[in-house]
Parts: sequence; C-alpha cells; structure tokens
Amino acid sequence: QLQLVESGGGLVQPGGSLRLSCAASRNTLRYYAIGWFRQAPGKEREGVSCISSRGGVTEYADSVKGRFTISRDNSKNTVYLQMNSLKPEDTAVYYCAAGPLWAGCPVSSFSSWGQGTQVTVSS
Repeated sequence: QLQLVESGGGLVQPGGSLRLSCAASRNTLRYYAIGWFRQAPGKEREGVSCISSRGGVTEYADSVKGRFTISRDNSKNTVYLQMNSLKPEDTAVYYCAAGPLWAGCPVSSFSSWGQGTQVTVSS
C-alpha cells in the first residue's frame, strides 16, 4: 500500500496562505489520483480538491474554488495544495489520499491515506 506524508500545515492569519505537500514513499505516485481532504472537530471528513494521475483533471469543493489550487509534480513524486485567502472555517486537519482510478473526490474512491497535517486559521 502506498504510504503518504503530508507537510506544510501550521498557524496562519485570516487572508494568509499556506502550501501543503503530499509525498509518497515509492516512486509510483504518478499512477494514482490524489485527493486532499479535511476534517474539522465534530465534522465529517470532506473532499477539498482532487487531481487525476497525469494532472489533466481537477475538482474543487465549492467552498475553496478560486482560493485553493491543486497541482502535482510527478518527477518529484509530490502533490501540492496551494491555499490562499484562508478563512477561519478552513481550520482542520488536512489529509492527502491516493486512489487507483479517477472517480472525482468521494472519500470512498481513495484507499491510501496520510496521517494528516493541522491547518489553523486564526488571528
């Protein structure tokens, strides 16, 4: 099973930016669709953004459209989530996940998960 490690989380003020990274343990990330998900305390895990294996197709939750950008560099075995204009409601643990097929962003389409990185948006 693919092992994933997220990084780049932290504390940021409203309106600020962060870039999350998702790195894989093996040089096979290029074969997987990758999704970013988040879970706030007391809430269900939700899809934030997903990208197909070659990067040609992306999907965003309505709440982050125009503010977040997902991208991937398969030569570096890494997927990124650039988060701009952050809001307090973006506060959550962010997870990346890998799935063998492109099926959009439902949680059930992804089988390998990272441990998560905390993002806190607060003044």
